[in-house]
Amino acid sequence: MNRTATDTDVPASIDLNADLGEGLGVWPMGDDEAMLQVVATANIACGAHAGDPSTMRRACAGAARNDVAITAHVAYPDLLGFGRRFLDIAPGELTDQVIAQVGALRAIAAAEGTRVRGVKPHGALYNALAHHEVQAAAVLTALIELGIEGPLPLVAAPGSVVSRLADDAGIPVVLEAFTDRAYTADGTLVPRSVQGSVLTDPDQVVAQALSITREHRVRTLDGTWIPIRAGSLCLHGDTPGAVALAQRVRAALEAADVQVKAVL
Repeated sequence: MNRTATDTDVPASIDLNADLGEGLGVWPMGDDEAMLQVVATANIACGAHAGDPSTMRRACAGAARNDVAITAHVAYPDLLGFGRRFLDIAPGELTDQVIAQVGALRAIAAAEGTRVRGVKPHGALYNALAHHEVQAAAVLTALIELGIEGPLPLVAAPGSVVSRLADDAGIPVVLEAFTDRAYTADGTLVPRSVQGSVLTDPDQVVAQALSITREHRVRTLDGTWIPIRAGSLCLHGDTPGAVALAQRVRAALEAADVQVKAVL
């Protein structure tokens, strides 16, 4: 596939986000404080797949100190599985879960003088919303009911069912792509159970970030190229070497004259 993008296709800015606040009690996960000095948006766990009130508060405090935007990283109620197992949860219960999780993070963020600007589903829920219309509708109902001056914005995968339904409902959507995850030919993420699904080589992660941002395409695990457009790039806080990877990605974007800036 030949490159078809032109200089005018390169955005002036793009968001760089990371999933943070995923420790639990005395068990930390990643280096939140260091990541908050690199990323523009923090997706903070809300206690369902990870996190607890004190962990959530530390993450919100760090985000406020570093002027980092916050989204609520909502998930299936699955601490044992880290939210990476699909749950066939009733729609009404899923709506209530999202409302409760976002509500808790909102209260903690307010105590630290900041606010929750949007919602990013986590793990198996994020993957399910790519195709599961019933669960997608349940999550969108929560965003509408949580709205103060309109629905709470959603971070979602390009081409996902939930992004289409959100557009139809007038819910703001931020399309997201991943710098540290491999893609399949249909544009979904390669399951973590498959070798090569998580990218840890710095050169490969930087190359993927730049191809998404500047060329609006990504190389899949089988070597083919597929189109992708996103307003936010994600790098997982629990990926090995996450902080160094984030620093490399940010430096590469800025060297390409792309400003790293929160989109919400």
